[in-house]
Amino acid sequence: MFKLIGVIAGYYFFGFFGALFGLFIGSFVDRFRAYGSGGVNPLHNALRQAVFLETVFISMGKLAKADGRVSQDEIDHVEQFMQKLGMRPEHRQQAIALFKQGADPAFDIEPTCKKFMAVCGHTKDLKQVLLVYLIVMALADGHFHPAEETLLAAIAGHLGYDQAMFTHLKDMVLNQSHFAAGQVSSATALDDAYKALGITKDATDAEIKRAYRKLMSQYHPDKLIGQGVPEDMIAMATEQAKEIQLAYDLIKKTRGT
Repeated sequence: MFKLIGVIAGYYFFGFFGALFGLFIGSFVDRFRAYGSGGVNPLHNALRQAVFLETVFISMGKLAKADGRVSQDEIDHVEQFMQKLGMRPEHRQQAIALFKQGADPAFDIEPTCKKFMAVCGHTKDLKQVLLVYLIVMALADGHFHPAEETLLAAIAGHLGYDQAMFTHLKDMVLNQSHFAAGQVSSATALDDAYKALGITKDATDAEIKRAYRKLMSQYHPDKLIGQGVPEDMIAMATEQAKEIQLAYDLIKKTRGT
């Protein structure tokens, strides 16, 4: 409505260029009235959610098949993953179908990654959350199979990560998972805590706090939902945030800050 009013008023007072300006202002007002200040277009958000969900489970299927066969342990892990997320029945059925699609040996993952980038690629947090989910799955049996790591690196490359960036993220997730599983020994706990935050022991208190806040911001539920992570999958992000919190608390306690 305001778009049309803007065009008419702009043309009446200022001619053709006034009409263009009126169109711009009217469009802005219409969006503001529809979605609020800083609001998210629900149609765009629904598309991001659908593509994110599709990419996660197709990639999981591809990872499970990376070593040549889908083991029962991998199937059980995906089942537990869906249960852990509390997925609704319709999402569960969709996820299973997507997993099977990715597990087809003839399936090419690159078009899926390109589609993800076209819809979600402008948002760094979504790309990182996707990779974290996949790394966590690959670590389900406690280690990386070489074929899984090769596939993950390829997916990361399609998402714009070079080898160094991927290795850094993988090491962070690996050390964060130690805290969740209670695998950190007293001898390695502090080292793992620094690695979980992606920093070294030489970091200053300010640098540590900055790294911690950045990671916690990336896993904030409201932020992730707004960017397109389906609500069913927020539980995993919350769990990841708890692991980061444990690592940060240990560093603070050790430093007496």
